[in-house]
Amino acid sequence: MTFRTRLFVALAATAVIPLVVLAAGIAHELDRRLTDADRRRAGALAAQTRRDVENVASGVAARLASVRDGLADDNRFRAAALLGTVAERPYLLDYAARAMRLSGLAMLQIENDSGRILSSGHYRNEYDRLDTGLVSALRRAPDGVALMWARTPTGPILVLARADSLRLGGRQFLLVGGAEAAPQGLGDATADSELSVALTVPQPTGEPFTESPGVPQLRVSGASLVASFTFPAIIAAPNGGYILSPARFDVTQSLSGLRVLRAAVLWWCLVSAALAAAAALMAANWLAERISRPIRMLAEESARVDLVPTATGPSTGLATGFSTDRADEIGALARVLGTMVRRLRTTAAGLREAERRAAVGDLARQVTHDVKNGLVPIRHVVRHLTEIQRSQPEQLAAVFEDRRPTLDASIGYLDELARNYARLSPRIDTGPCDINAVAETVASGYSAPDTAPGAGDAAAITLQLDPDVPRVTADPLVIRRILENVVSNALDATGHASGSVTITTQPAGDDVCITIADSGRGMNPDELQAAFNDFFTTKPNGTGLGLSIVRRLMRDVHGILRVDTAPGSGTRVTLTFPGPATASVAAISATSLRTRAS
Repeated sequence: MTFRTRLFVALAATAVIPLVVLAAGIAHELDRRLTDADRRRAGALAAQTRRDVENVASGVAARLASVRDGLADDNRFRAAALLGTVAERPYLLDYAARAMRLSGLAMLQIENDSGRILSSGHYRNEYDRLDTGLVSALRRAPDGVALMWARTPTGPILVLARADSLRLGGRQFLLVGGAEAAPQGLGDATADSELSVALTVPQPTGEPFTESPGVPQLRVSGASLVASFTFPAIIAAPNGGYILSPARFDVTQSLSGLRVLRAAVLWWCLVSAALAAAAALMAANWLAERISRPIRMLAEESARVDLVPTATGPSTGLATGFSTDRADEIGALARVLGTMVRRLRTTAAGLREAERRAAVGDLARQVTHDVKNGLVPIRHVVRHLTEIQRSQPEQLAAVFEDRRPTLDASIGYLDELARNYARLSPRIDTGPCDINAVAETVASGYSAPDTAPGAGDAAAITLQLDPDVPRVTADPLVIRRILENVVSNALDATGHASGSVTITTQPAGDDVCITIADSGRGMNPDELQAAFNDFFTTKPNGTGLGLSIVRRLMRDVHGILRVDTAPGSGTRVTLTFPGPATASVAAISATSLRTRAS
């Protein structure tokens, strides 16, 4: 993303985001306030509905009391109920209906103390039916009031019922009366057409009734605002009798008006935000172009700066200028860039010279290290011949012939090094190479008879060469340089005659493994981690190039280098060289270098 695009996005976001937040805040606050107002209205209607229910219950109690008082003074009812006079039976059957009409009740039945119905005003056929448990259920209800279904000739009606009793002639008679409980007549819902009251009476479940708190429970659903409260209801149990279960009054209010208002507010907010956003985008585009143009010009000038010298001399890119007459921050930046270019012009040549000298110094150190390794066998042979010349001059010729192959191999090694370094880029001549022969040559260069000076101070080199190992595809000179460095480090780490260095070769499938193990002090994890870095050494007079040269040469021959070491347990270096079958694959694969402290 370009600077101009970033600037445009930032300016546009700065203008558009506050508009979106403002629109969302207005819509949210309006919705919250209207919702709170509707919650209060619904709660007020729920409280009014509950008061209406209580008023109806009080009216039922008063009407039942008037019926009870009338029964106490009615001799014809007394004669029919106590004496069983046949002539008064029609009067008894019709008594509840007449009393129900006079009192304004919707349901009335009279029972004797055994629960048998003597008169039923709402359903005359209830006469002489045994109806035990209804009065007990009413008395268990809070305040003795409950909703119940009453049978009528036209179908069941829901009534708000309660019970009363009186004694005539030493016998108790029970009265159950009720007024119709229709939600349309409860609460003042006519003042607000959006409010409605719904009554839910449960089916028989066998669950005992639990009285709910008197405060209406308010909740918001996706379609309406709801306030509800529960009221006891008597329902017929499946196995006979009656049980109490909660009925629920729900007061609902449609949210359609709120949705319409919210949609209108959101529409106008979106229209306003869109118009403001369009204006902000045009302004942001203009400002972004004005601000980014000088920066783009500076970038184009900077792109012409080039530090790479040409065939005719220093790069002409350093002559790039940043002249400007601006007095703002862009002008200051241009002047700073001009100063930087002038400094680069004066230091570019010095930097190239410093890099050349550093490269020459690194090459000189590597040449010195390789030559030093090649001179070690020659030094040992010369010391041996000097000792023989002093002690056994007659054996000098024989010993010289015996040691001559070591001198020839070392001189040939140094000569090949000189030719490679003369080209400044050592060439690798790959071909079949006998690993065992190279190992024997390296070991002979570091070994001397016991008569040689200092022979008792060096560790012994033991060869365990497998004669069946295949030839590898590599440059013998590279293999010797690798072994020279590893063996030299192993002898330095051992440092005394009681130590040992063992060179082992063995096949590994189509490849060949050569292992150099010493009994020296070993390396800790930190030393192992840095061992292959250039110029890292733990020896007082070391150059720190041996293992770094080994790492680079192993990469050149596509070999695998593994080091296992631990403090006090010596070091074991395993070199795996590709055989003829895998040389073509190894030539194009990445070098694998694995180190592990064990």
